[in-house]
Amino acid sequence: MIRIVLKSKQKQGSCPEATQDLKLNTKNRNASIKAEHIQYGPLNLSDEKYWDRLADHWNTEVSVAKKSLCGNCAAFDISPRMLDCLPGPVSEPIKDEDGKLGYCWMHKFKCHSARTCYTWAAGGPIDQDKVSYQWQGKE
Repeated sequence: MIRIVLKSKQKQGSCPEATQDLKLNTKNRNASIKAEHIQYGPLNLSDEKYWDRLADHWNTEVSVAKKSLCGNCAAFDISPRMLDCLPGPVSEPIKDEDGKLGYCWMHKFKCHSARTCYTWAAGGPIDQDKVSYQWQGKE
């Protein structure tokens, strides 16, 4: 079920606006791809140049960098309530061979678990509604 957020100011506990507005989600995702301090990607998971850049950024090996993914980031939300916010067959229980879709609270867009960015933070994913609401309360 797709929920439409009509008010500019969201109520606490409602779906994040970017999960309901494709234009906003795309704008936020594209900004995260282009921003030098974020560098969301890679578009193609076999893009070794992206992984080399990420490893250089973190001053580590590519094999280590490839383990720091959105799927295990502290801001990656796959809580039951968030999965209800994600529209259509792109969210759980349907997933592709590489992972699944969730929501990135840091950059406010629907995010794929097999990708990453320069702002990755250990400690995720968010898989409890209580924690998801805490992140939303920080907006």
